[in-house]
Amino acid sequence: MLCQEDFKPVTLADREFFERHYALYPQAHSINTFTNMVCWNHFTPYRYAYVNGNIIISCTTEGVTRFHPPIGPRDPVIMRELIRLALDMSDDTPLVFIDPETARWMQELEPGLVLVPDRNNFEYVYRASELAELPGKKYQKIRSHLNRFRKNCLNITEPITSENLEEVRELLRKWHDWKGCEKNLVLTHEIEAALYAVEHFTELLLRGLLIRVDSEVSAISLFERLNADTALIHFEKGLPDCEGIYKAINADTAAVLASEVEYINRESDLGVGGLREAKIRYHPHHLVEVYSLKR
Repeated sequence: MLCQEDFKPVTLADREFFERHYALYPQAHSINTFTNMVCWNHFTPYRYAYVNGNIIISCTTEGVTRFHPPIGPRDPVIMRELIRLALDMSDDTPLVFIDPETARWMQELEPGLVLVPDRNNFEYVYRASELAELPGKKYQKIRSHLNRFRKNCLNITEPITSENLEEVRELLRKWHDWKGCEKNLVLTHEIEAALYAVEHFTELLLRGLLIRVDSEVSAISLFERLNADTALIHFEKGLPDCEGIYKAINADTAAVLASEVEYINRESDLGVGGLREAKIRYHPHHLVEVYSLKR
């Protein structure tokens, strides 16, 4: 019988275990990636259980624990035990980040379940070549802003390496101060997560790019391979010194990745209006949908 005691904390030492498992069961959404979990552990402690070849993840935010569906071979017994445990332990949304196929399977197992789309956590996936080349009329305005940046700002792009990681940290600290993150807990936690990623850049097998404007680091992106045909952008930050710098780091990152993958996952908009509009403006190829179980 699945119980709370079966779960243990996700730690940096678990990377190879998750890497091996995800090679068998590739992920399409960023939420279960090992990098995401360890970087956000300070805000949302992650725990996991390994039962009959399945990884089951739980996360606790502001005292409320929720569960993710099992990752592994379909096992009706485990799924039913997880639903029972989640209903016993959690709030009105006990099971979250359920992919569409799993949602359909759950409703076949238990027709009475109420599963609803979680639109705020749908992730935006783009063709890498389109983000790199910005072809056609639909990208005309973005191209114009990008060209203005490249014309007006003396800039150079380079990979993030152990030699410039301290400059990346300094960029994140400057971004924190510019955004007034001390007044916004979400942004504060996001910078903490990004700093953790930088601190463990090599151990997490991350890659990244930075843009220098007048020799100073003014934008960064941190990314990794998500699955066979998709890369995932974990963090992207830029300072306001030169208009268009976000479009530049976006395009430069895509140009690097376009020779390696077909798609780029740029994560969700979390229901933030301006962010949603910005992501739609880049014309996503598709969205990675997720559902939640309602009590």
